[in-house]
Amino acid sequence: MGNPFVHVELHTKDITKAKKFYKGLFSWDLKEIPEMGYTLINAGEGTGGGMCEGCDDSSGWRAYVLVEDIQVATKKAASLGAKIVSEVQEVAGAGWLSVIADPTGAILGLWQPKGPSLNSPWT
Repeated sequence: MGNPFVHVELHTKDITKAKKFYKGLFSWDLKEIPEMGYTLINAGEGTGGGMCEGCDDSSGWRAYVLVEDIQVATKKAASLGAKIVSEVQEVAGAGWLSVIADPTGAILGLWQPKGPSLNSPWT
């Protein structure tokens, strides 16, 4: 198994402005998931993503990388000097994610799907 980027997510303080901007710039298809306070991004080709307002204190884009075993990958990251920002958690029955900060401080999400067709969170 490779470890491709499988999802990108915008954390923003103004979701309305962000949706208007990115839909206007790229004509992305945006789908609201109100129960999660989340907006899915269908880019048409390539890696999809999402947007959320106030997901955490950060602002900007976060990438998620596919891993075979979320527990093993998260522990391995820590052993290599990463800080665990968010412990492993289940996402809407689709899989599991964790968030790390690498030794340089860069934030990265790790993603393990429940099934082979769920390579991206929330799709």
